[in-house]
Amino acid sequence: MSEPTPELQGLRAEIAAIDGALVDALNRRLELVMRVREHKQEAGTRFVDAEREAALLTELAALNRGPLSERSVRALFAAILDVMKEEAAAAEPRRAAPAPAAPAALGVSRIAVVGTGLIGTSVALAAKRAGATAIAGFDIDAATLKEAAGRGAFDAQAATLADALAGAELVVVAVPVGVVVDTMGAVLAAAGPESTVTDVASTKRALASAVADPRFVPGHPVAGGETGGPGRATADLFDAATWFLTPTAATDPERLALVERFVAGLGARPVRQSAEQHDRLLALTSHLPHALANVLVGRVGVAAADDEGPVEHAGASLRDMTRIAGANPAVWTDIFVDNGDLIADALAAYGADLADVERALRDGDRAYFERTIGEAAGTRERMLSHAYGTEAQQLNRIRVRIPDRPGVLAQITQLLGADGINIEDFELRHVSPEYGGVLVILVNGADPANRARALLRREGYSAA
Repeated sequence: MSEPTPELQGLRAEIAAIDGALVDALNRRLELVMRVREHKQEAGTRFVDAEREAALLTELAALNRGPLSERSVRALFAAILDVMKEEAAAAEPRRAAPAPAAPAALGVSRIAVVGTGLIGTSVALAAKRAGATAIAGFDIDAATLKEAAGRGAFDAQAATLADALAGAELVVVAVPVGVVVDTMGAVLAAAGPESTVTDVASTKRALASAVADPRFVPGHPVAGGETGGPGRATADLFDAATWFLTPTAATDPERLALVERFVAGLGARPVRQSAEQHDRLLALTSHLPHALANVLVGRVGVAAADDEGPVEHAGASLRDMTRIAGANPAVWTDIFVDNGDLIADALAAYGADLADVERALRDGDRAYFERTIGEAAGTRERMLSHAYGTEAQQLNRIRVRIPDRPGVLAQITQLLGADGINIEDFELRHVSPEYGGVLVILVNGADPANRARALLRREGYSAA
């Protein structure tokens, strides 16, 4: 390789000098940024000013004489701004993270779990997290029990039901609805007089009518997913979840209190209801939506068979409404059969409402739709306010079109996180590899939402 010419050496030396000066300038800039941060902290004002940053990028672009393109100038200084924020935050003295709150006392240490699927194994993992020292598992399917034990959920894999129950202070029956009554009978017959027994079945009336034993406290955690199995179990499955307890007339109050302490120790919120109240509530809020989702998808399937193309051209609203369609057939068949009368009652009322909609559609009844849509909006606002712990009017939806490439979600969440903007919720709607998708972000408060839109637009995203 030939030696560089004097001219080339000179160019390289000039570039190196500029690079050195640039590093010095950036370090000086960071010192100034940190002083600005200190002033703003003392004044109690927000450190990151998205509008100021956007104006600065515009000013710098206007000063650019080339050959850098305006896009390059904006991209370079946007990156510098982000790095400065991260460096300034990292330079602050680290505050010690608050110690996690101690879990509520379980009230028991020796536990038996009968049925080691998603819920049963999650109960065991959550109990271990809360300090339980001896948890035995039993399942008629040896492979399921082995898989659950492989997750570290159980201290003992019982070969028989009697082995599992021996010495247990609390027994949790986590078997499918279709076999829970028979299983509960076998458990109560084998359990000792000091053992308290509870369950996690999704319907309660059948158990309430079949079992009259002071040791039994019926329960149902509202947690889980469309798919199950011990491989999906987690210790935090019940954190902040509602856990219904539906004591019978025979239930011992002290045992009810014990199960309430246990449920709270797992991280859930125990709520007392009668079996009738529980099944009627779940029929309307859980079971009916599943039934309707299946029917709606079935109707789409019929239309698709007639070459009408609804599957290929399905919109986001159809996907949103049918996310739960086709969920675990064995589990949901049991629920539909066991709580069928109350689900049918809810469906009949729904059918009457649909008849009114059909009549209004055919009559062009504008007043009907204005009234019912307004009522629906009010009810949904109450649901959102409860779910997010704030007034629904404070929740702002930001619609962002995003390309179909790795790292986009990380970039957006890091961008908003650096400015202290909390994402309350989000949903991602994929459109196509060519178009990408639409990310809908939920942000609490108008000011954080406006800052989020400004930050996203500065990075080149559309944010409506």
